[in-house]
Amino acid sequence: MKVSLIQMNSQDNKAANLAQAESLITRAVEADRPDLIALPEMFTYLGTGDPGRRANAETLPAGESYKMLKGLAQRHRVHIHGGSIVETAGDKLFNTTVVFDPTGNEIARYRKIHLFDVTTPDGKSYRESDTFARGTAIASFGIKGVSIGCTICYDLRFPELYQRLAVKGVKVILVPAAFTKETGKDHWEVLIRARAIETECYVLAPAQCGTFANGTRATWGHSMIVGPWGHIMAQAQDQVGFITATLDFAYLDTVRANIPVASHKVL
Repeated sequence: MKVSLIQMNSQDNKAANLAQAESLITRAVEADRPDLIALPEMFTYLGTGDPGRRANAETLPAGESYKMLKGLAQRHRVHIHGGSIVETAGDKLFNTTVVFDPTGNEIARYRKIHLFDVTTPDGKSYRESDTFARGTAIASFGIKGVSIGCTICYDLRFPELYQRLAVKGVKVILVPAAFTKETGKDHWEVLIRARAIETECYVLAPAQCGTFANGTRATWGHSMIVGPWGHIMAQAQDQVGFITATLDFAYLDTVRANIPVASHKVL
């Protein structure tokens, strides 16, 4: 299975973000013909504050980005994992992933479970729960008989979610992110490789890079594709673009056979 991860520098201009995403998806298809393309967290709108998020939220399946991704999946005959968007449902907002198959059918939807309420080392405060409600269900989907699990950004710090997905039989786990620069420089690579090693899965992490909110907030970037042994197979430069790698499931099966952690669990 060939996968391409899109790295973006989304801002608070939704139309410009959607145009950037469409261009990068088209470029990835033309260059690499992947089976799956994945976008980063909040690819449609990256800003601070509740009013902007609410103004750019979408009701699914009526939303602008939903329709765009559905159309791109159909046009390019590719699976598209839509990173995450701001979803409105009643009076609640969710940080939500939607996945489409090559016919444009929605095959998975996941609402972020763990919300980022943190003060980073530079003193900046992030309170995701001020705007978003938390999801309550895990989600996965299949491509060519391979089960793929969904997570988003801060979920990466909670290995129990990844273990739940592993028990469900996934071999690939997505973690679209807008990791802060302050946390990302020390924790991003370590956490992704740890989750891959613990679950013996491929972990795909498309990320936001650069600054947003008029330069007051910075994301880490470094989108990564990591194998079940914890090796980094591909990593993005510090710029907008995409990375591609081919996942070898015979190799994954060998890793699991040699170190069968799933059957050794005691607790």
